[in-house]
Amino acid sequence: MSLRKAQNGVMLLEALIAILIFSLGILGLVGMQASAVRASRDAQFRSEAGLLANELIGEMRTDNRDGTALVNNFASAQTCPSTPSPSDTPYCQWSNRVATVLPGVGANPPTVTVTPGVNGPPRTASTVTVTVRWMAPNETTAHSYRVVVQVI
Repeated sequence: MSLRKAQNGVMLLEALIAILIFSLGILGLVGMQASAVRASRDAQFRSEAGLLANELIGEMRTDNRDGTALVNNFASAQTCPSTPSPSDTPYCQWSNRVATVLPGVGANPPTVTVTPGVNGPPRTASTVTVTVRWMAPNETTAHSYRVVVQVI
């Protein structure tokens, strides 16, 4: 009888420990799911930034590739109007698209620097650097995507 009294409550203790282990496992799964959602969101924003940068580079290659024209049409040093219009420069139209697609771009506008090449014979390439920045919701640091190309 004394052995039976000594084991009273052991099954309850085992059940409580099993519930604790199960709960920790579920919390781990929830944490991994949150991390996967965050990584997926970051990948989406990075993909969109890359597509937008390549879109602008494609426009440069189909437009007048003269070094001065590239600076006038695509360099981010120009002032863009607050309301977009069809008469805006290609950079301003593109910059407005970036602001509508990526979050937090208002405080971090995209930059495009153009180092013009020589236009005379022989013609040399212009070096173009496109940097797209964004800030995901509920984050304090900005992310960026940067590409450097030569346009001949």
